[in-house]
Amino acid sequence: MTKGPVDSARVPRFAGPATFARLPRIDEVERADVAVVGVPFDSGVSYRPGARFGPAAVREASRLLRPYHPGLDVSPFERVQVVDAGDIAVNPFRIEDAIESIEAAAGAMDARLVTIGGDHTIALPLLRTAARRHGPVALLHFDAHLDTWDTYFDAAYTHGTPFRRAVEEGLLDTEALGHVGIRGPLYGKKDLDDDRRLGFGIVTAADVLRRGLDEVIDALRQRIGDRPLYVSVDIDVLDPAHAPGTGTPEAGGLTSRELLEILRGLAGCHLIGADVVEVAPAYDHAEITSVAASHVAYDLVSLLALRENP
Repeated sequence: MTKGPVDSARVPRFAGPATFARLPRIDEVERADVAVVGVPFDSGVSYRPGARFGPAAVREASRLLRPYHPGLDVSPFERVQVVDAGDIAVNPFRIEDAIESIEAAAGAMDARLVTIGGDHTIALPLLRTAARRHGPVALLHFDAHLDTWDTYFDAAYTHGTPFRRAVEEGLLDTEALGHVGIRGPLYGKKDLDDDRRLGFGIVTAADVLRRGLDEVIDALRQRIGDRPLYVSVDIDVLDPAHAPGTGTPEAGGLTSRELLEILRGLAGCHLIGADVVEVAPAYDHAEITSVAASHVAYDLVSLLALRENP
């Protein structure tokens, strides 16, 4: 029998420890099918810092999440054992050491992970772990930015480079790579050319507006097929009106509704892991960003639960 969230009819939602969705800690259960884990790390950012406080903020904002997901018709916490696995503590001064620590800690967890960042640097070690278990994986990357730059100030490991490194390391299935929500100025057209050569297809934020959700979802599902899929969500894929609390905001982004509907359109895909990154609560207002990120994480947990036999 699975152990679920604290009963809100007995303990008010604003009371008690702020685990994700008020779920049990990993040390309170005998097993874990899905684990929500935080990585409070933001040493790879190129503009505004503060995403190291993202995991705590998202957990706090998740208190209002409820056990039944009507959009996906699933009670994820009944279907599988979901836990809060706490935070992976990493070196904030040496990015390479932090990457190694994240990879080791994620690899030691016998559960499928929904990881809350932290900045997007953390996606690289998580993809290393995923590829070690499943071989090269399909990737859907929700973001305002490509994150396939080569270096920044000669640094190879930053929040703008993880997916170039992942392609170079053979972690990704280059027949099934996609960005969603891309927008804003670039350093030059070469950025797009390099990205295309790496194997990525792009659905811009404007494409979502013009083509509509159903067409976009269908195109993404065709690109992915039934390959093992990793989903990486930079919260700045949302317009700053829906996610002001992030380090590199760009105008013209998706709405929370659009993002959640696209994610729900992935039901039935072979999702094997995911992350939600770049929540920087110091720039947030009324928990707008943290609430959005908590719902994104909840949808990802629910998608993982759907892959299990009831």
